[in-house]
Amino acid sequence: PRRHRAGPQRGSVLSAGSGQQSVTGVSAADDGNSYWRVRGRTAAVCPRGTPVRCGQAIRLTHLGTGRNLHSHRFASPLSGNQEVSAFGEDGEGDYLDDWTVVCSGTYWARDSEVRFQHASTDVFLSVTGEQYGRPIHGQKEVHGMAASSQNNYWKVMEGIFMQPSEVFKAEQYHAEL
Repeated sequence: PRRHRAGPQRGSVLSAGSGQQSVTGVSAADDGNSYWRVRGRTAAVCPRGTPVRCGQAIRLTHLGTGRNLHSHRFASPLSGNQEVSAFGEDGEGDYLDDWTVVCSGTYWARDSEVRFQHASTDVFLSVTGEQYGRPIHGQKEVHGMAASSQNNYWKVMEGIFMQPSEVFKAEQYHAEL
């Protein structure tokens, strides 16, 4: 299967559909504009260091802009699939910023592939190869697709290690009894 960065890059053009900021993808693993913070779903508390469960709803907030990964029923500008955009300010947005982590096992493991399914419209976060021209030549359109496929697998390329929370450590300990 194809592998993509776990955090798509924020683009610098406005989308044709909603006018919100487009989200684009790059294949370079060292792109400093591709960092996204994993947070609890809208209006939920998610203490730092808490492992992310498969099936959990999350938000992905772009570190550079403070905007959330967002989707809604607008056509994406290049492929005509569902638009994925960057929305909100300082991590504040709305319920359309919530994505469900689709993975195997109990928790999202750093080395495993993962899918993100939009909690409100059920599309999968995807990249299929459509590329923008000027001014962001070569960057790929990130969009939502109704069907799961090889184009919606994502993998963490790098990140910051957080010590597991005490609750998680206790849960692991008791699970082994």
